[in-house]
Amino acid sequence: MRIFVAGATGAVGRHLVPRLVSGGHNVVGLTRTPAKTGLLRDLGAEPVVADALNQKAIHAAVVAARPDVIVHQLTDLKGASDLRQFDRAFANSNQLRTTGTDHLLAAARDCGVKRMVAQSFCGWPYARVGGYVKTEDDPLDDNPPQEHRGTLDAIRNLEHAVTTTPGITGVALRYGGFYGPDTGVFDPPMIEQIRKRRTPLIGGGTAWWSFLHIADAAEATAVAVERGDGIYNIVDDDPAPVHDWLPELATMLGAKPPFRVPAWLGRLAAGEHVVVMMTESRAGSNAKAKRELGWSPRHPSWRQGFAEIIQNEARTAA
Repeated sequence: MRIFVAGATGAVGRHLVPRLVSGGHNVVGLTRTPAKTGLLRDLGAEPVVADALNQKAIHAAVVAARPDVIVHQLTDLKGASDLRQFDRAFANSNQLRTTGTDHLLAAARDCGVKRMVAQSFCGWPYARVGGYVKTEDDPLDDNPPQEHRGTLDAIRNLEHAVTTTPGITGVALRYGGFYGPDTGVFDPPMIEQIRKRRTPLIGGGTAWWSFLHIADAAEATAVAVERGDGIYNIVDDDPAPVHDWLPELATMLGAKPPFRVPAWLGRLAAGEHVVVMMTESRAGSNAKAKRELGWSPRHPSWRQGFAEIIQNEARTAA
């Protein structure tokens, strides 16, 4: 098949493109940065340069690509490790989830594309009631903190548009919190904050998180190019409370345990939304993805995955 990957040089795209190519697909990779065309060629894709928020440019790019499937991995996560300024950090990504999604869907309809796979998110968007591990049938939060509202609205928009557009089979993949070398949890500024004990354990650390190795995200996406319909949690097998994973990561890094601060102080220092993410957020179950997609994470637990990355970095440094 011909696959049009929007956001092909992003965290997932850099792993996804070679996986698709090795699977026998012809890949057209979209980037807005001309300097990244060489990277796309090295990954095995035919590069195309366009601004995802320019409707005419995106329409022309899709027309020229003649894809069978569009994969929507458009994000802009610069500065996203600073959770205190959440809405500001995700403002550009939210434009891509709304306007960018609309442009891709319009081009897909005009070009006869029958399938789209899009990136969503699993975790804090779920309603903060009931059990701590949620399925795709559970509701999203109907009263999120103010700093989360713009992002949650954009996620709802993306999922609804992709999965309900007539004539297109849409798949929205709710990825867990990414990690991988220099990615997500292992983004250098984040690791530096943990090493310096600047990421405290707020309240009881009772929120639950789901994690996902970036290579497992790419593998699940490649599977969804060929099968599945609707929304799937793409997470590992080991959802965990913050009071479990954060101190364990600090130990793996050789750092002292995180400081503990009461929720009221966390609220003053970082905001209500950060306190919610550390004390109330929910994780996700991957049972549906295993059942319907036939996908299982190669890194079934963040415990194994975190340790593997740290060990590899130590060997490289030696």
